[in-house]
Amino acid sequence: MMMKNMIKKLMKSMWALSIITVCSCTIEEVVDPNGPSVDGVEENASKGQLNELMVGIEATMRNGLGTEVSVSGTMARELYLFDADPRNTGDILGKEGIGLDNNSFYSTTQWNGSYRAIKNANLLIDAAANTEFVSEAEANGYLGAAKTLKAYELVQILKSYGSARFDVADPDNLGPVLGFDDAIAQIRSLLDEAQTNLTGAGNSFAFPLSSGFEGFDTPATFVEFNRAVAAMAAVYAGDGNAALTALGNSYFDLTGALDVGPKHIFGLGGGDLANPIFRVPSTEGNVNNGDQIIVHNSWILDAEAGDARVAEKAALRPDPSTQDGLTGTHETRLYASNVAPVDILRNEELILISAEANILAGNLQDAENALNVIRMSAALPNYSGAQTADALTTELLVQRRYSLWSENHRMFDLRRYGLTDTLPIDRAGDRVFGVLPVPLSENE
Repeated sequence: MMMKNMIKKLMKSMWALSIITVCSCTIEEVVDPNGPSVDGVEENASKGQLNELMVGIEATMRNGLGTEVSVSGTMARELYLFDADPRNTGDILGKEGIGLDNNSFYSTTQWNGSYRAIKNANLLIDAAANTEFVSEAEANGYLGAAKTLKAYELVQILKSYGSARFDVADPDNLGPVLGFDDAIAQIRSLLDEAQTNLTGAGNSFAFPLSSGFEGFDTPATFVEFNRAVAAMAAVYAGDGNAALTALGNSYFDLTGALDVGPKHIFGLGGGDLANPIFRVPSTEGNVNNGDQIIVHNSWILDAEAGDARVAEKAALRPDPSTQDGLTGTHETRLYASNVAPVDILRNEELILISAEANILAGNLQDAENALNVIRMSAALPNYSGAQTADALTTELLVQRRYSLWSENHRMFDLRRYGLTDTLPIDRAGDRVFGVLPVPLSENE
């Protein structure tokens, strides 16, 4: 299988770790010119080798991010990707009865990108547990961080594919592809393991993290990120009370800045990556008619009057853009430049998670309070609807739609609430797909 072959290659060589860095301006590049085999780190790895593995995890977490966002956004009718590939407006929208291909870029890119990061995490977990060159506290730091990042990547897989292969540690004996409920349960257990590691990791890490983790680069602060991911996973499992407990130990802050949280960072140096979701903005004298992310008209038209997020995230084009029978009047302004960071999990999302958790737990006033924080940040008046679980859930999904636009949330939200049939059909003959197919290479 392709996935097995990829894992075997990673197990034989650490080439990915020796050429990829995370934003060279913030992490000193650590390169082993000899491209050491994995056998060299499986036992008694040095701190330098362990640190290379950590850099590799953070770097490869960005792999496939652009495809992840554009494909899920297209499926959810958040956006169109107008470029030279007809599959972006054909296959993904089910044009004329076309089905999704389980061996195309849109079904393989995110899967392979996330599992490359997961494999790097597994390598670090094994290496940190089998070396004499770090203290117990230092080993706990490596283990806690690697397990947390692995769990986060598995959640992203579940959101897009509805299932995930949890056990990939042994490339010759891969575990089964698990359904959502089994996978999310194992992810939650892994996050709890990581929390235990992090609480035994002392006052500082033995490894550097990029500037994207500024403020979350010690065991005491990274565990707050761990608990934020745990809260997200708990809500996805329908466990509101556990989510609220996890939020209480995270950086969730109902009155704090919405943008606080770890971020993917980008750069233009050798071996680095540019922000894959940024697009050059159109102006009156220079209209972008090439590679474009066009905002779905429904996102503009359905917005509540005065919602500041519309102007922050989208801009009216000098003229509408049309391709393959699809038209949009607005284009993305989600990111200001090709090196703008991308949030991994920010406080704005945690506030929305708290609203959902409180709905699940029956704390409807607390849920309404959280939703009003989001509404006020978007220059909207307080919620005035019914204080029922159903009404507040509807409001929650509206606020998630506008706060988390084009961030790989909308289709998952609609799918888990059974609302995919509410999406608009853009052309006669189009279909709605709620989930990506697991890649062909994963089918045994």
